[in-house]
Amino acid sequence: MSFAAKTQRYHVVDFDQVPGIRCPCGIARRALADVDFFPGTIHRTEFTGTGKRHYHRRLTETYYILEAEPGAYLELDGELIPAKVGLCVVIPPGVVHRGIGRMTVLNIVFPKFDPTDEFLVDETSPSPAQQSDRS
Repeated sequence: MSFAAKTQRYHVVDFDQVPGIRCPCGIARRALADVDFFPGTIHRTEFTGTGKRHYHRRLTETYYILEAEPGAYLELDGELIPAKVGLCVVIPPGVVHRGIGRMTVLNIVFPKFDPTDEFLVDETSPSPAQQSDRS
C-alpha cells in the first residue's frame, strides 16, 4: 500500500509553511480550520508592537508564550500582565485584550476561529464588561 492511498487518522502542521495573515496583534499563522476531527484552531502569532484592543463574543483563546522580548505585555481588560516564556493565559469571550511588545504566542482557539467574531475596541468605546454594567 502506498502512503498516498493510506487513510490518515492524524494531521501534521508545519507552521513555517502556513501563510501569515495580519490580525489585531500582528501576524497569525492559523492552522486546523479545515480539519473536521479537531474542534478548534491553533495559531502561531507573532506580536509585532502594540496590538489593537479587541474581544470575541464566542471564542475562547488560550495563549501559550513561546518567545517574549523584555518589556512585552499582554493587556487583559486593562490590566498589564508581563509576558514571559512558558506563561499560559485563558481569554474567555468578552475580555478585551491585546499584546504590547514583541512576542510569539501559540494561540489555541475554541470553537474554530471565525474572523467575524473579532471586534475592535477604540480607547473611547466601552468594553463588553462596561456595557453590561450599564444594563
